[in-house]
Amino acid sequence: MKKQLSYMIAFVCAVVLVSGVQTQARAQQNHWKDLVEMDFPGAYPTDEATARIRDEIDFQRASQAFLWALPAMNMYSMREGSEKAFGKGNHILPVWKGRLRATTQITTPNSDVIYAMSYIDLKDGPVVIDAPPMVQGLLDDFWQRPITDVGLPGPDKGAGGKYLLLPPDYQGELDDKGWYKGEDPADLYYTFKSRTYGVFLFWRAFLGDGGSTEEGVKTIEQTKVYPWGKEDTAPKMQFPDATHTPVKMLIPNVTKGDDPYRYFENLADFIGYEYVEREDFAMRGMLASIGIEKGKSFKPDARMKSILKQASIVGYNMSRANRYASRIPNAKIYPDRQYEQAYIGESPDFNEKTYLNLNTRAAFFHFAYSSSEAMVKHLVNKGSKYPLSFRDADGNFLMGQNSYKLHLPKDPPAKIFWSVAVYNSHNASGIDNGMDYPSINSKDDILVNKDGSVDFYFGPELPKGAAKSNWLKTNPDEGWFLILRLYGTMQAYYDQTWKPDDLVKLK
Repeated sequence: MKKQLSYMIAFVCAVVLVSGVQTQARAQQNHWKDLVEMDFPGAYPTDEATARIRDEIDFQRASQAFLWALPAMNMYSMREGSEKAFGKGNHILPVWKGRLRATTQITTPNSDVIYAMSYIDLKDGPVVIDAPPMVQGLLDDFWQRPITDVGLPGPDKGAGGKYLLLPPDYQGELDDKGWYKGEDPADLYYTFKSRTYGVFLFWRAFLGDGGSTEEGVKTIEQTKVYPWGKEDTAPKMQFPDATHTPVKMLIPNVTKGDDPYRYFENLADFIGYEYVEREDFAMRGMLASIGIEKGKSFKPDARMKSILKQASIVGYNMSRANRYASRIPNAKIYPDRQYEQAYIGESPDFNEKTYLNLNTRAAFFHFAYSSSEAMVKHLVNKGSKYPLSFRDADGNFLMGQNSYKLHLPKDPPAKIFWSVAVYNSHNASGIDNGMDYPSINSKDDILVNKDGSVDFYFGPELPKGAAKSNWLKTNPDEGWFLILRLYGTMQAYYDQTWKPDDLVKLK
């Protein structure tokens, strides 16, 4: 009898499974039913069919253009927000002198270091960046492709030095090392050619004892940026304090009151200004079909505007599903944990052997910015890693109305420091929870268990018995996610002899 019952249960489950698959298949078929069953008398389209097909072509091309352009539009919006708040020019380098807070709306910032970010324009010719010693920095082009690391993982090895950036259309000669030496033998430049006119400058300095920022800020303020050969006549450097200035540096899709159509206006402006690379011709052809072409005005009619607005919304939703519910192979770090890689595939430019991985690229730039070799390579005791989690131990998405506990075993493998940080899943900026910073780091005064492990708590209220120093507040009805940062990542992370526990939902 028990055996018959088991067979019956198995049969019912199989029927339900097959039924579910068939229902899904029918739903997909119905989704494109009008296109699949469209009548073409004599193989020619009717006026009605032509209009429907054209709408579909334009919508599909626009939504895919959205995903393709995400790295550049992410960077475009960062520059737009920064220049609106702090001014425009190669000589302006905003510094978060009191650490970055939730009032700065930008994807997954790190509040446990000192940030400095600016946007260099090479349209008028080569630019020199005189980098100070001991910054943890990088230079990316405006597609957020790495140009070079700066500082300890860069060619200056932490000593600082002059970085000469050449525009993509530069025609001058370089020596066989790719470095330029002037008349003075000591006049050495680490020389790199950018693939775009725009260049992202990103410096980080570490906090001092007790979370002090003074020394780090002084270090960053030694930076000089000037046109090549014109140091004496260049505008004086400015280092505005960005700490308490509310600034939005997000694409125009994610905040109440945004107009998603503006994403394509920004894209048209970017395409019109930037250097044309041959490898982008196919995608630029798709852009041209929806009215975005270098050298021509972008003037879509009402029909196209409506399509672009909807494609912008759908494109953003595609990027959400692509990141938060990833079907990308190897997204998870551990087979028995919910943690995922920030860089799925661990490639700083998202290139595979034979193609550009558009899925991993869009997944990253949906919720983050900047890329470099040092952020991806397995540099023991030098590099950095960013395991992140969108789900609790039961596989459910993290929600702000719930309370959770995170247990970290003793000795997190970070030679420099480690931190836990919380971000809202709506736009990936720090949770605006009323606390000074949406993060806690290993240099803070936190409660450590007797065995050296640490317990952290997350929720709208401090759970009973939890140490306030180990708690980060979340907002009810707001999805959120966690990033564990490991600076100076040690071998125990790479060989997985140390693993963080999953977040456990508290009753």
